[in-house]
Amino acid sequence: MERMETEIEIKKLHRMLAAGTSAALTVQEAARQLAEAGFEELHFSDGWGLDRGGRYYMKHHDTTLFAFTVGRGLSYRDGFRMAAAHTDYPCLRIKPRPDIASAGYGQLNVEVYGGPILNTWLDRPLGVSGRVALSSGDAFHPGVRLVDLKHPVAVIPNLAVHLNRDVNKGVALNEQTELLPVIFTGEQKEDEGFLDFLAKELSVKREEILDYELSLCCLQEPELVGTRGELLVSPRLDNLTSVQALLSGLMGGEREQGVNLIALFDHEEIGSRGKQGAGSTLLLSLLEKILQCFGRTECQVKEAIYDSMLLSVDVAQGTHPNYLGKMDPTSRPVLNGGFCIKEACSQAYATDCRVVAVVEQLCRNHGISYQKYVNRSDVRGGGTLGSILSGIIPVSTVDIGVPLLAMHSAVETMGWKDQLEITRFVTAFFQDA
Repeated sequence: MERMETEIEIKKLHRMLAAGTSAALTVQEAARQLAEAGFEELHFSDGWGLDRGGRYYMKHHDTTLFAFTVGRGLSYRDGFRMAAAHTDYPCLRIKPRPDIASAGYGQLNVEVYGGPILNTWLDRPLGVSGRVALSSGDAFHPGVRLVDLKHPVAVIPNLAVHLNRDVNKGVALNEQTELLPVIFTGEQKEDEGFLDFLAKELSVKREEILDYELSLCCLQEPELVGTRGELLVSPRLDNLTSVQALLSGLMGGEREQGVNLIALFDHEEIGSRGKQGAGSTLLLSLLEKILQCFGRTECQVKEAIYDSMLLSVDVAQGTHPNYLGKMDPTSRPVLNGGFCIKEACSQAYATDCRVVAVVEQLCRNHGISYQKYVNRSDVRGGGTLGSILSGIIPVSTVDIGVPLLAMHSAVETMGWKDQLEITRFVTAFFQDA
C-alpha cells in the first residue's frame, strides 16, 4: 500500500476499535461506512429489486450485518465470494435487577460473556455499551436505543497484595462474587440505582426501560507501542481487525462477475448459537434470495452456491516470546510477519490444501505477506466461524486472521502491518477474476 492508503486504513481501524464497544455499536459503525460508500440498506422482510452493479447491506437484529456487491456482468453460472467475521468479544454483561449494596458500596451484578482473561478486567475504568429496549405505543415494536457511555462508569478493584500474599502465584476469580464492579460509595438513595442512572443518560423515565443488553467495555484508546511504533495495543482487536478488513476489502474489491459478500455475525464467542449467530440458516437464505432476485431457478441457485468460496476471518495466536513452549515447534507466526492461514486436521479450522493453495497464489501474485499457523499437538485451540458455516453451506473454506498476543484479554496486542496485509488480501480475493 502507498503511504496515504496505509494511513487511511490504520485510521479506519482506530475508529472501528474506538466505536465498536459492543456488537450493536460495531454494526452501527459498519453501516455508517457502507452508507458513506454508497451502499443501499435492505430489509430481509421486504421485496428486493436488485441491480447488476448494485451495492447493498442489511442489518439483522442490530448486532449482525451482511453486505454485498453484484457484478455488472453477473451470469447465471456465477457464484459467491464470501468472507465472515464476528462483531462480539468476551466481556462482562450487566444482569437484570443489577443493583447490589454491600458495606457502603453500590455495585453491579454482572455475568461473564464468552471466555475473557478475567483478571485483565480489574483496575480499569469501564464504560457501558449495548442497547436498551423502551416502552412504546405498539407492544410488538418497542423502541430500541443504542448506548455507548464513553465516560468511566465502573471499576473492579483488585485485592491488595497485603491481603492476598499469594496473588502473584495466580488466583482464580469467582465469577459471581469477585467480579462485581463498584459504581458509587455511600448509601443508595431511592432514585440512585443503575436504572435511574441509565434513564438520565437516555433522557427517559425509569419506567420506560423494559430490558437491555448492556456490557462493560474497556475504555483504553488504541495506542502504537514500541521503539519502532510497530505494535498496536487496544481492546477488541479480536475481532474488529477482521471486521474492518472485510469492510475495506468489500468496498475496494468489486468484480465484473459474480457476487461479493461479507457476513458480520454476533455470538461467535458463545458458540454462534441463535438467530444472530453463524449457526443460523440466515446466510443460506440470503444467498438464495439474492440469486432468486435475478431469476435463478432452485437448481441454478444450488449450483452457484456450490461453486463459491468462503473466507473465515478471525484472529490467530501469535508467538509469545516469554512462552515459546506453548507454540508448535515449526509453525510460529510472529507479529508483523503477515496474516495467518490457520490449519487443523480436526477441522476446527475449516481449511484444506486446495483452498490454501488459492490463498497462497493470490498472495504471491500481489506480494502479500502471510504465515501458516497450526496448534501445538497437545494444546486445544479455539473454534471459528468457518467450521460452523461450512457445515451449513458446503463451500470451499479457509480460516485466516492476524496474529495477536494476549487474545481475550481486556487489552490485546498486534502488529499493525499485519492489518494492512490482510486488508490487501481480502481486497484481492474480492477483486481478482
